[in-house]
Amino acid sequence: MDMVTLIVIIAVAAVAIIGGGIAGLVTTTKRRKDRSLPKQAGTDVITPPDSTTTEPGTEPTTEPGAEPKTEEPAAEPEAPVVEKPESTASRLVRLRQRLAGSNALGRGLLGLLSSDRLDEDTWESIEDVLLTADIGVAPTQELVEGLRTRLRVEGAKADPKAALRDELIKLVDPDMDRRLQVSGADDAPGVVLMVGVNGTGKTTTTGKLARILVSEDRKVVLGAADTFRAAAAEQLTTWGERVGVEVVRGPEGTDPASVAFDSVKQGLDGGVDTVIVDTAGRLQNKAGLMDELGKVKRVIEKQTPVTEVLLVLDATTGQNGLIQARVFSEAVDVTGIVLTKLDGTAKGGIVVAVQRELGVPVKLVGLGEGADDLAPFTPEAFVDALLG
Repeated sequence: MDMVTLIVIIAVAAVAIIGGGIAGLVTTTKRRKDRSLPKQAGTDVITPPDSTTTEPGTEPTTEPGAEPKTEEPAAEPEAPVVEKPESTASRLVRLRQRLAGSNALGRGLLGLLSSDRLDEDTWESIEDVLLTADIGVAPTQELVEGLRTRLRVEGAKADPKAALRDELIKLVDPDMDRRLQVSGADDAPGVVLMVGVNGTGKTTTTGKLARILVSEDRKVVLGAADTFRAAAAEQLTTWGERVGVEVVRGPEGTDPASVAFDSVKQGLDGGVDTVIVDTAGRLQNKAGLMDELGKVKRVIEKQTPVTEVLLVLDATTGQNGLIQARVFSEAVDVTGIVLTKLDGTAKGGIVVAVQRELGVPVKLVGLGEGADDLAPFTPEAFVDALLG
């Protein structure tokens, strides 16, 4: 083989080697291209960024996929529900029925009077029943004497129950004026001052009296002048809200006379029919407190007269109620009595005794804890309920 032939063979081999290397490079390049991510074509493989996404470095306004938040309006405060109080006629019927169910006095007397023989022992027992019922010594003697005379005169024709009814009505005194003076003169409001010791139900009675007046379409303002008992003003405010009656009050410890003055002034300015002022429960042996009660009345009367002073007594206290009545009547001119808790535990004779003591009538009675368990007092209805 000559030199030329050898050179040609070497050149051909070199070309073949170089060509194979180029083909390998092309193939490698293609494979790398095949491993790249596929071009997106509207699929859900990659979730597109949310349109609400903000610029980098700031917080998104809404989480991806979440509902946008909305501001809820502030809740309106609920207005108190205004009740419609029971009418006077309706409450009288119900209270008579309740009193008739607690007629221990009437049953005891009728049982003794129905005896076959009314001897001295029987009459002494009748006296004991009357005295136990807190009627008092003098009224008891009057009633027994009247009964003995009538039954002796009528003889066999006598009706013990009818005779007892008549004598009891005489003791309760049907001729007393029991009207509530809740109107003033010359278009001024009537002013009712509520007085009594703690625990008699004075503040509650004030609220119940407001209900009676509202049921008769009268416009009322309540004065919370019991500023020494923390819960008194709140309690009275609750009573007022229930029937839509405005309550004038001051901070705890405020001068009671100042609150009473403001209450009456508001009543005068507002053209209301009646202002009822609840006073602190005075201890009857504290002369200074009783003097303050007199001050409250004097301050009120710088604007307009007090038309009614109601003394609230707990009927269950018996003779102790008479002691309270005496002291209060000396401090202020009591014009009427409210007997509360006159239910089965009370001794009904306190009605007679307290009227005799003060010379003023029982005008209202309460027989329970219900909102409308307060009614005007009438002697005939009271006696009939006692006798069943």
